[in-house]
Amino acid sequence: MNAAPLSKVFCIPAPLTLDSGQVLEGGEIGYETYGTLAADASNAVLVCHALTGDQYLASPHPITGKPGWWERMVGPGKPIDTNRHFVICANVIGSCMGSTGPVSIAPDGAPYAMRFPVITIRDMVRGLVALLDGMGIARLHAVVGGSMGGMQALSLAANWPERAARVLVIASTARHSAQNIAFHEVGRQAIMADPAWAGGDYYALDAKPDNGLAVARMAAHITYLSEAGLTEKFGRRLQDREAKGFGFDAEFQVESYLRYQGSGFTRRFDANSYLYITRAMDYYDIAEEHGGKLADAFAGTSARFCLVSFDTDWLYPTAESRHIVHALNAAGAKVSFVELSAPHGHDSFLLPHDQLDRVVKGFVE
Repeated sequence: MNAAPLSKVFCIPAPLTLDSGQVLEGGEIGYETYGTLAADASNAVLVCHALTGDQYLASPHPITGKPGWWERMVGPGKPIDTNRHFVICANVIGSCMGSTGPVSIAPDGAPYAMRFPVITIRDMVRGLVALLDGMGIARLHAVVGGSMGGMQALSLAANWPERAARVLVIASTARHSAQNIAFHEVGRQAIMADPAWAGGDYYALDAKPDNGLAVARMAAHITYLSEAGLTEKFGRRLQDREAKGFGFDAEFQVESYLRYQGSGFTRRFDANSYLYITRAMDYYDIAEEHGGKLADAFAGTSARFCLVSFDTDWLYPTAESRHIVHALNAAGAKVSFVELSAPHGHDSFLLPHDQLDRVVKGFVE
């Protein structure tokens, strides 16, 4: 039988030594579980979220009230079937939905703000491994992730190879490119240029850097879409008007859409967390962590891998997935790969896609 979702907070019992050399003490991980863990803990599936995601994988978001970000994929009888699998989704450290991050209270009683240590994707996974240890799960049936979630899945496979039997990576990469870093820097500068950012110490103030965070979200959101998708959805159509107004209101539908995305985002996300998580993604380079050769990161792995890309994803294009597949082949790993056709760009992994559903169901089962 499928158990109802459970929301919990896990207190990491030991200090986490981070890639920066700093130590995070008293860290907490907010997480949700779905389904029932088998007596031998053999049916656990860890789903890792993307940059602005959270643990509300298949249950309503407590702030927005919207359905979970992958509700169509996770649940009874769905591709990741919670009648069969015990599914875990945890908020990464550095974020703002229950895990320790800049908004959390430091030992001195004030929010960490910019005193929070700079983290990496591997640090996020250190937190996830601590959670799995606390739950008594030595080896996952599968780890699944899209975008930044795929980075976490690859990092787990590279650095803790015994912890997952299957690794499913969707619309992701083994390292952040110069273009990826450039887009993130635009977003960070938008936040830090907002006077309300106040050097990151805005938590006790009335004003928050919502304008900067909204612009950061708008810039990033463009990278999640495709030109064809934007043209099909919006074209050059005007918003609620018959003619151009010759001003700077949101006259085009695409402008109105981006402003809506930006303003809505500020309701549920913390600006400092956005700085920290984007920086973690920029530092991400699995080959660099393993002597400069990506194949060496997976040497001797016994896990099965599946890589999925989308033909309109220009943020993490198919070439990035092929690069990982070639490295896994060189390492002698068992790997399958598929490029799926979808009009929606990078965000295709979050949207209805029958072929993706079949791939996920077939691989996870």
